[in-house]
This record gives sequence, structure tokens and C-alpha cells, in this order.
Amino acid sequence: MGLSKLISSDSDSSIHSTFASRYVRTSLPRFEMPKNSIPKDAAYQIIKDELMLDGNPRLNLASFVTTWMEPECDKLMIESINKNYVDMAEYPITTELQNRCVNMIARLFHAPLGDGEAGVGVGTVGSSEAIMLAGLAFKRQWQNKRKAQGLPYDKPNMVTGANVQVCWEKFARYFEVELKEVKLKEGYYVMDPEKAVEMVDENTICVAAILGSTLTGEFEDVKLLNDLLLEKNKQTGWETSIHVDAASGGFIAPFLYPELEWDFRLPLVKSINVSGHKYGLVYAGIGWVVWRNKSDLPDELIFNINYLGADQHTFTLNFSKGSSQVIAQYYQLIRLGFEGYRNVMDNCRENMMVLRQGLEETGCFNIVSKEIGVSLVAFSLKDNSRHNEFKVAEMLRRFGWIIPAYTMPADAEHVTVLRVVIREDFSRTLAERLVLDFKKVLHELDLLPAGEGSSKNG
Repeated sequence: MGLSKLISSDSDSSIHSTFASRYVRTSLPRFEMPKNSIPKDAAYQIIKDELMLDGNPRLNLASFVTTWMEPECDKLMIESINKNYVDMAEYPITTELQNRCVNMIARLFHAPLGDGEAGVGVGTVGSSEAIMLAGLAFKRQWQNKRKAQGLPYDKPNMVTGANVQVCWEKFARYFEVELKEVKLKEGYYVMDPEKAVEMVDENTICVAAILGSTLTGEFEDVKLLNDLLLEKNKQTGWETSIHVDAASGGFIAPFLYPELEWDFRLPLVKSINVSGHKYGLVYAGIGWVVWRNKSDLPDELIFNINYLGADQHTFTLNFSKGSSQVIAQYYQLIRLGFEGYRNVMDNCRENMMVLRQGLEETGCFNIVSKEIGVSLVAFSLKDNSRHNEFKVAEMLRRFGWIIPAYTMPADAEHVTVLRVVIREDFSRTLAERLVLDFKKVLHELDLLPAGEGSSKNG
């Protein structure tokens, strides 16, 4: 592919007025570095032009991740974008802000902390890293106990539902832990606590419960799981504990459902992860994991280094990372406070109900998500003999909407759903507009010849 040709300074000035000649007339190489430099405004414009072909983040209703923040927070992020968070000695205030966030979140989740006692946790790149760290802590705790008892410690397993996010499968594969999944069934798309406890054995390092399933937004019954597991531990002498994956629900439940017991109020919950970049209201790149007590995080997993200018402790999978998201999380926590977060979550839920009711009124959809849980609507077609969910999702793209269609995991693979996630920047107007566009798409599909809109790929 040819190199770009820039107009020389002695060219006719009238040529400079055309858009292409101001930047490039020929294409840049795509898979190797160009030989020559180009002006900064040309580089900017070339990239900006190509990025226009991306979807609109605010119309990406597949994602749980925050797509809007206040301009003041945007400004703080830009001002701190050149700070490497790992340089704690050089950026002590950023480190202090991270510690404040950990303590606020630990207390929000009812960690048993005394006055002045510090919470135990760490900021991560996202919930995937947070889950890896929590899983490693459970694995090491279990191995240490088995070694002390003179028992085999080479076949650890963990119990989850088949609805877990792929990061749990990654943890199991990367760190050699068997994943024992409770299968789903039509009409029940979360882990059954009774079946989960039945699968627990002496090699189980923990049971992972989800507060806000990716598939339907539903909260799993952590209270029932805790009670059943307490009874089994009493009968067997085991000490199997619970990790709560609250990636989506951790910043929802405390504000909308404060009486719901799912967190450190339950004695077997030893660690919790939450995504700051989901309903924590921060742009992508920040997660948190907190532990019940310091004793739940084995000391041998924490590294001590001094080559950055001072002694410091680190427990992360990666090393360098930006400070911007940590600072943004602190901004949101103090800017909104409990009242502000509750208002945001209330508004999301109200818009979810508007969309839910609008879809029900079409008479074409079965709603499979619950009213209590993450603010989303998951739904399937009542009649897919003429067209299916994949075709509906494809046709909605013409209006700019990005809405996923997917099949459920085992043993509910025959069920296909569409899902719309309601975030802070999804307004009432957009909810009403989306219902209108659904109606347009359904009408167009009804006009197609039979079978033309029913293939899986449209």
C-alpha cells in the first residue's frame, strides 16, 4: 500500500482548501510502520475519520460499562492520565485516594471493621483481574490448610452456575482449578443454591455467587447459599466459603435493596468484587476486590518491592496502570455520595420499567429478566417461526442501536434472548424511542416472506 503524499509548500493554495489534500491523498500502510512522519493534524484526522465507523457508545446497549461522566471528572482524568499508579512513592496522594475508595466500598458492603480499622482490598483493571486475585486467595488458603493436614492438594475445584462470566472460566483454566457448573434450565437462569451445595466436596475452594447475572441481571440468592453451606460445613467439618461476584450489582443493591443480605453480613462471604466501570459510574478500566478480614488474604500473595523509591506492597496481576480511573472513582464517590448513587440507580430502574412495559405492550415478547436486579431488560420473541432475535438485533443496527442477541448456556441452549442494559445516560426519551424502533422493525419483518427473517444470522 502506498505512502501518503502531502502537498508541498509551493503547491497552489487553492488545492490546500480541499479536505483530502489538507491531510492525505493516498492511503497509509495498515500493517507496518510508514517510512515517513506526517503532520500531527493529519494523523489526528486520519484516525478520527476511521473511528467514525465505530458504533456510538451511548447507543451500545450491550455493554454494562459507563459511557458518560461529568465534564469535571473528564478533566480530572485528563490531568492525571500521565501518572502511573504503581509509582506509589511518587504519587502518594493518588495512593491515598485508592485506599479511601477501598475503605468506602468495604464499608458499603458491611465489612466488619472497627473504628479507624482499614479495609482490605485493592483497585484492579476490572472485575476480571479482581476475580483472579480473589480466586488465588481461596486456592492458596485451601492448599495451605490441606498441606497442614497432610492431605492431597493437587485437585482444587470451585462451584459456580453455568451463567458465570467468561472470566471465571479463564481463572479456572489459567490457574488449574476445576470449574463445577450448576446447569441452568428454561425459566431459571441463575445458579440453584441447593444444587450448588450438593456439588461441594472436600476439594472445593469456594462457591461463587453472582449479584447480577450477565444474562438476565438477576441476583442469585446468596443468603440461602450461605445458610445451606453453613449446614453442610457443620455436617462435614469443612470450611467452604463464598465469593460474591458483584461486578454489576455491587453498586446497585446497597442503594435500591438495602435490606437484601448478600454481602459481609453473611458469615461465609469472604471476598467481593465490583466493577467501578459499570454501575460504579467510571469509564472502562477500574474494578475493586475487598476481603472480609486480613486473614482471608494470604500474606505470601503480597509482594514487597522497594525499587520505585520506597518500600511498598503490591497484589495485582499486572504492574503498571493509569491513575485516571482511580481518581475518577474517588470523584464519583464523594461527588454523588449515598444520595446521588441512589438517585442514579432509581432513575435507571424507572427507565428500565418504561422499556419493559413498552416491549410487553407490543405483544411480541416474553420478558425473561426480573424486576429486581440489574436495570436491564432481557426478552425473547413469543413467535420465532417467521423471524428470530438475531434478525431483530441486526435490523435495529440501522437505527444506531447496538443490542445483543445470544443463546443461554447449558442446559438452556434452546432459549435465545435480546438484552438491553440501562445505564445512567439512557434517558426516558431514548427508552421511548427504542420502543418505537422495535415496533418499526417488527412491522418490517412481518412483511418479509415466511422464513426470510428466521435464519440465525439473518
